[in-house]
Amino acid sequence: MRALDLDFQRRSLASPLGWTLLAAGLLLAGLLWAVQQQIDADAARDARELAQLQQGPGGEVRQAPLSKADSLAQQASLAEMRRVSAALNLPWDGLFATLEALPLKDVALLGLTPDARKRLLRISAEARNLEAMLEFHRRLEDSDGLSDVSLLDHEVLVQVAERPIRFNLLATWEVPDGRP
Repeated sequence: MRALDLDFQRRSLASPLGWTLLAAGLLLAGLLWAVQQQIDADAARDARELAQLQQGPGGEVRQAPLSKADSLAQQASLAEMRRVSAALNLPWDGLFATLEALPLKDVALLGLTPDARKRLLRISAEARNLEAMLEFHRRLEDSDGLSDVSLLDHEVLVQVAERPIRFNLLATWEVPDGRP
């Protein structure tokens, strides 16, 4: 059996060095808090001074005048944003629905190049034969969303055994609801 070790006068867990480190840590935390308060006060004062400097005599906020180059760059950027916005606001779903509704049994669409600003659509396609190309042209002309369909060019691909016809059409894209 093991001998019992009874300690009726237990020593304190805290030593003078521990109490000194605790006091130093609390003092350092208080000092850092005071420095942070001073930095916050300085930042608020600087923000008030900046706001006063930016305000004109009537209380309105004034901006620094732009240089001519900056002004031209800003105008060009705004014009580009308007152009992109107008292109995105067009009824693209209607155009794609019109093209998907066309029977494309003997015609393969190769590419679509829309010009949203001019409302023009360039269609690159390949047809099995001349009759298929002309039928596709007629169906595009009869469609609701496109008009003034014209053949820009065509080429018979003689290097391919079936001799398909690659062609480009230009059509006016009609926007029925008058959106830009």
